[in-house]
Amino acid sequence: MPKVGMPAIRKPQLIDATIEAINAVGLQKASVVMISGYAGVSPAIINHYFGGKDGLLEETMRSILRQLSQAVQQRLNSCDKDDVIERIIAIVGGNFDSQQIDSKIVKTWLAFWSMAMHQPALFRLQRVNEKRLLSHLLLELKRILPADKAKFVALSIAALIDGIWLRGAFSPNGIDRDLAQRIIMDYVEKQVPPQTLDIHQQRQLLKKN
Repeated sequence: MPKVGMPAIRKPQLIDATIEAINAVGLQKASVVMISGYAGVSPAIINHYFGGKDGLLEETMRSILRQLSQAVQQRLNSCDKDDVIERIIAIVGGNFDSQQIDSKIVKTWLAFWSMAMHQPALFRLQRVNEKRLLSHLLLELKRILPADKAKFVALSIAALIDGIWLRGAFSPNGIDRDLAQRIIMDYVEKQVPPQTLDIHQQRQLLKKN
């Protein structure tokens, strides 16, 4: 976390600079000097407020995770509270939001994951992210499935999100958001009770008419 007193205007500059540096040369070669050059600040500022590159990566990921959480929540806020399928679609859609599948952000995510295995602070961030996704999914799935099956389906959806995202990250064409959502929802539709799917389809028809 940045020290108290970090000018608010500097944080976004440094976060953007970190993302740009990782995009250009990867995390290993993205030095504090390079990042400070992108941000137009002294390297001493990064070391003083963030304790170096690791602290700046942590703050960068906190920013990206906030954007992810907001993308999911904004979609959920526009959903019918009684349409479980629509709400699951919103959760999945938020994880493939345009910000999250931007090539620069994708590279930052990959750098974060590689470092999270070795840095406790980053590992904790990843665990928070995992728990938040499962919490959103379980909240909806427990409304229509027994607890054990709800947990199984939630874990499966999370695995599909991560797997499709990772495969897309290494694809020359990037992550195909529409295809990802179709694959995941095909699985969901096979796991939920038929009446839940019927209710969703009826509500969608009413919205169109």
